[in-house]
Amino acid sequence: HLGLAQSTVSKHLACLLDCGIVRVRSQGRASVYSLAHPAATLQLLSAAETLLGLTGDAVTLCPTYGTRSREARR
Repeated sequence: HLGLAQSTVSKHLACLLDCGIVRVRSQGRASVYSLAHPAATLQLLSAAETLLGLTGDAVTLCPTYGTRSREARR
C-alpha cells in the first residue's frame, strides 16, 4: 500500500509502460508489472546511491529542498 489514490498509481504506471520502463502481463483479473530493463534500472539506482552518498548532506541541508524546508511547508 503506497498511500496514493489508485488513479494516481494507474497514471504513473501507464506513463512508465508507454516509456518502455515497465512491462505488464495479465494474471487473472490483475495486472502484474515488472521492469523492462532490470539490469539498467539497478545500475541507475546504484549510481543514484553513489551520488547521494557524495552529496546527501548537501541535499538534506539545502535551504530550498532540504528536510527543514519541507517541514516548514507543512
